[in-house]
Amino acid sequence: MVENMGMKLALLLILTVGCSRRPASRAAAPPAESGSLVAASTTTIATADTATVQVPLALPSQLYVEHDATIYARSAGIVEAVLVDLGAQVAAGQPLARLESTDQRIALDQAQEKFDNTRQVVERQRALKTAGVVTQADSERVESEHREAMLGLRKAQRDYDLTRIVAPFNGVVTGRTARIGRLVGSGDSLFRLTALRPILAVVHVPEASGAGITVGTEAEVVGLGGATSRARVIRASPIVDAGSGTREMILQLTAGGPRLTPGTSVTVRLGSQRRQVVAIPRTAVAQDGYALVWADDRTTLRPLTLGSELEGDRVEVLSGLAPGEKVVRTAP
Repeated sequence: MVENMGMKLALLLILTVGCSRRPASRAAAPPAESGSLVAASTTTIATADTATVQVPLALPSQLYVEHDATIYARSAGIVEAVLVDLGAQVAAGQPLARLESTDQRIALDQAQEKFDNTRQVVERQRALKTAGVVTQADSERVESEHREAMLGLRKAQRDYDLTRIVAPFNGVVTGRTARIGRLVGSGDSLFRLTALRPILAVVHVPEASGAGITVGTEAEVVGLGGATSRARVIRASPIVDAGSGTREMILQLTAGGPRLTPGTSVTVRLGSQRRQVVAIPRTAVAQDGYALVWADDRTTLRPLTLGSELEGDRVEVLSGLAPGEKVVRTAP
């Protein structure tokens, strides 16, 4: 019976592998094994079982930075010059673009001249007041005109400054809609500026698994391509969200190591959790994450979502396989 089942499995595997253009089996079948393993050519059958493990929490997240902003025009006008392009690194206060400012420059010069004149008048008036030559009413009128001129100068300077678009923080230009000659209104977007550091990740830690995870707890951040970086918890909510039963925590990636950029989807591993998982031998999963599932005397190619590596050369299956199902594995 074992021989017949082994031959049937071997035939099915050859057909499945042939249809998917995978290499054929390499050697003759090993002796049959006891339990849930049955020999089949160079493969055996393994049963997915459950295991209680103490592993780090694996929580999904997406990297971001605090300083990531759209730079808007704060004054209407025509774009006169664009001083940076997409991908440029800029420092805080560095000019990014200029709007036409002839009218604002004239208004600023007029306000400056008026302020200078009223300052001279008020200085003379103060001297005459000390000598008792002018009345209190005349003195107050001159002081009021000087204050009004000072406010007018500040407003004219502000209007002129708004025609100069500057970087509010250090970063890289990740978007540019500013074009020379374009008429923009107040509130129109011109650039997007993104800081490169520090890179942060937010996770929501289940209440039952969050014991011992506090500010300062070390963690590992893993990108989709396998790049990893160290991180630590820098902020944590003091309360548990009643709706989700989780507590929000912010982690900051440490400098150095593989480059993980803002916007990258990652898995954050921190703390530990005792839980039951579905486990299968690591050799039952192909490099592309697929496994051959044996049911009803036939095999089906099925994608699996894998979790942590476990002892005994096994791997956790997050989705795609239920306990008790059988998978085809490569014999050692």
